[in-house]
Amino acid sequence: MTVKQQAYYVPAQSAWPIIGAIGLFLIAFGAGSFISQLKQGGGSGGYILLLGIAVILFMLVGWFRNVIHESMSGLYSEQMDRSFRQGMSWFIISEIMFFGAFFGALFYVRMFAVPWLGGASNNLMTHEVLWPGFQAIWPLTLTPDGTTTEAMGWAGLPLINTILLLTSSFTLHFAHTSLEAGKRSALTAWLGATIVLGLLFLSGQVLEYIYAYRDMGLTLDAGIYGNTFFMLTGFHGLHVTLGAVFLIVLFMRIQKGHFTPEHHFAFQAGSWYWHFVDVVWLCLFVFVYIL
Repeated sequence: MTVKQQAYYVPAQSAWPIIGAIGLFLIAFGAGSFISQLKQGGGSGGYILLLGIAVILFMLVGWFRNVIHESMSGLYSEQMDRSFRQGMSWFIISEIMFFGAFFGALFYVRMFAVPWLGGASNNLMTHEVLWPGFQAIWPLTLTPDGTTTEAMGWAGLPLINTILLLTSSFTLHFAHTSLEAGKRSALTAWLGATIVLGLLFLSGQVLEYIYAYRDMGLTLDAGIYGNTFFMLTGFHGLHVTLGAVFLIVLFMRIQKGHFTPEHHFAFQAGSWYWHFVDVVWLCLFVFVYIL
């Protein structure tokens, strides 16, 4: 049996990676400067952060345009398609590790640090020296400096957001099956519904943050509970934002007639990513809001 040889497309040298690296540096430097300048007032950290974000967006638009043009020109073989699938798979695995670190920090605090401070496991001296009168309960609504905050409940906006995001997974699945069946109108409708649900989720999270800061006293510096709450929900919100941008780009490509039932990995990649952020939110809703 003869094996059909396929050419592996090697793109020309590109400036996009170095442009992306510059953008990431500006974001990291700007974010660090912005946070350190918050209490001082003023400073250029915020402008550097915005510049970094603008550079990254410029890089993404240009790089995606090149990749789309190469794909539509028929330059990619089956081997190249497998490379894209492997790359997206490893990217999602790295994202699992990313959120695993934050969930691990949350579990460590709840299962070990809080009981130790409360005198469990023969740590009575630790309790008396570090924080006399500490009560080992979660969530911690009292900080060491005496600041009192409130815990965010699971009912209300968090529950509505959960329903919205889980529903968006179903609508995206229906969009995918419509694409595989060649039903372009249904594909457009289901994908549009998914984007709307994602934007509603982000709007709900913004309202939740406003309520937390203004009415509950729950802020990023409100002790370990505030830290873990905003780090987990904030990073997840960032991923939902990126996923929504991904889906909007796919929606625009569909309007231009891109993708066929046989060749649509870009759509699959967006679908994988969106289902991933939905699963992360489900875990987050259970361990951060309910338990």
